[in-house]
Amino acid sequence: MAERKAAVSRDTLETQITVEINLDGTGQSSFETGVPFLEHMLDQIARHGLIDINVQANGDTHIDDHHTVEDIGITLGQAFKQALGDKKGIRRYGHAYVPLDEALSRVVVDFSGRPGLEMFANFTRPKVKDFDVDLSYEFFQGFVNHAGATLHIDNLRGKNAHHEIETIFKAFGRAVRMAIELDPRMAGVTPSTKGTL
Repeated sequence: MAERKAAVSRDTLETQITVEINLDGTGQSSFETGVPFLEHMLDQIARHGLIDINVQANGDTHIDDHHTVEDIGITLGQAFKQALGDKKGIRRYGHAYVPLDEALSRVVVDFSGRPGLEMFANFTRPKVKDFDVDLSYEFFQGFVNHAGATLHIDNLRGKNAHHEIETIFKAFGRAVRMAIELDPRMAGVTPSTKGTL
């Protein structure tokens, strides 16, 4: 089996980002982004997706965290696209429900080649410490645009914004893990009637 790994760098006037991933990892992670809450969420993706993720980022966080968070989503999406290659043999679709105390979220993903995000989350407060909760949306929008994935996110309930966001990222990791898993019954086959994704 070919290694499903990727290393992608993205440099702009606003951010300089390097992402390394191993889709067949054990959930190891390393982050240096300047956005601690995002690092906590990226760790959820790694651990629950069993994906090794290393993210190094320098961004204009003196303005705010927007560019850094969005561009990490973009670069992670590019890395996924590269690591998945022709997507032969993957399950393609994945879904997960994840609770955390009072909060519950559902995530459904399709590595279809078509970017799309439907995210419904009415967070109970605008910030978790210094992290603007709206940046969760920007992260996932950047990811789907560059991974070529369709992603449906629903925060179904919750009272604590930290819990709400964390259930989303955990469910995302679990759903992605299911979708990128190699299905032995689909060995060498593209999971699409079109013959390509």
